[in-house]
Amino acid sequence: MPREKGRKVVASNRKARHDYTILDTYEAGMALTGTEVKSLRAGRASLVDAFAQVKDGEIWLYAMHIPEYTQGTWTNHEPRRTRKLLLKRGEILKLSGKVREDGLTMVPLQVYFADGWAKVEIGLARGKRDYDKRHDLAKRDAAKEISKALGRRSKGMD
Repeated sequence: MPREKGRKVVASNRKARHDYTILDTYEAGMALTGTEVKSLRAGRASLVDAFAQVKDGEIWLYAMHIPEYTQGTWTNHEPRRTRKLLLKRGEILKLSGKVREDGLTMVPLQVYFADGWAKVEIGLARGKRDYDKRHDLAKRDAAKEISKALGRRSKGMD
């Protein structure tokens, strides 16, 4: 059977982009068990409340929910277990330095399959204040109004 090509998104964390300002993104592999991979291939995962932390020179993903595989037996996995992220040593050192010094956090943005391998996109993020969120909403609404006005004008309605 030929290997999969391309990128198939399983889950994305849309709330993260609302609650945080994403400064940089990294792609990491995940150390998973067999039933976790099968459950992900079925398109079942949730990144709500998930976060990543550096512990003992390794990066771990906490609170990501991958439901048990329905056809699994007693070998099924624990849905919210801590999962190890696979990154290069230099990337781990860079991330841990920024988290420690700058007060940033690591938030998972997407879980996907890239050429058959399960990957997670980690965002290096700074939390937004309420006024930042309101500012972003106002900016998006203004851009929408401008595009509507330009569309009406190009059709000769104004």
